[in-house]
Amino acid sequence: MDIDTLAGVARELLLVAPADFVAERTARQRAMRTDDRETAAAIGKLRKPAPAAWVVDLLANEQALDEAVDLGPSLREAQANADPQEISALRRQRTSVVRALAQAGADLASDAGHPATAAVLDQVRATIEAAMADPHAGAAVRSGLLVQPLESVGFEDVDLDGALAVPDAVPDAWSGSGAPPIDIEEGRRARKPRRASRPPEPDQSGPDQPEEPDEPRADPAAERRAARQAETAARTESRDADAALDAAARDLETAEERRAELARELERATAEVERLERSRDDAETASDRARDLLAAAQEHRRSLGR
Repeated sequence: MDIDTLAGVARELLLVAPADFVAERTARQRAMRTDDRETAAAIGKLRKPAPAAWVVDLLANEQALDEAVDLGPSLREAQANADPQEISALRRQRTSVVRALAQAGADLASDAGHPATAAVLDQVRATIEAAMADPHAGAAVRSGLLVQPLESVGFEDVDLDGALAVPDAVPDAWSGSGAPPIDIEEGRRARKPRRASRPPEPDQSGPDQPEEPDEPRADPAAERRAARQAETAARTESRDADAALDAAARDLETAEERRAELARELERATAEVERLERSRDDAETASDRARDLLAAAQEHRRSLGR
């Protein structure tokens, strides 16, 4: 199988509106089957992109993501140097770039006849931020092969499992500089007062006043884990739905091929029946001629006997 050919077909398919993806994929698979059945089979397994991934692929096709991804190393260097002024300036630039790219993506989606919802654009912004935070995610979004939106959570690596249509075509998404991802939430957390730095509250409870139980504290890490689990479940459901749709498309294609084969067999059988009917007619004609000759010969013999 030719990975470059497969990746090229995938990039073209991922620019197709999601509603038309399956039909276009089937057409490309059929066109490839005569020349390369293995690549054709791989084309048939390409997954339909999530709406946010489709918008990001539209931006990648316009090479609009280069500035955003190239800003990532500067952010990582500023963070490593602990330069607060430079970090603040770069983060303002990041916010401006992400906002502009999300708007550009919304315009591209509208031009394609499928406007993006606010929720989809939130995922687009999160994906671009992840591309700036993690060099591997940056390679993934610039590839034009994204099928799932991305998210950067703290200092954890961006999860790229199942995010690319043809992972082998983007080696930099799996290996590269090894630079640690940027903590997108660091600035927000730094602005929150820390409980440990607050002075202790005076004891207001008297001997007859029961102590009020502590209010349960929100656990950001648990909330992020729950969000990731919910997203993983949603991705799994999406993959299952895509797989069911793909299976139905393959069954339909098999049925169409079987119908075409039966039509060819019927045509051959009809031709054979027509040939046999012609042979029968020829035999009956020959038989009639033979009977006529026999009758003439018998009549001639009787006339000689007289």
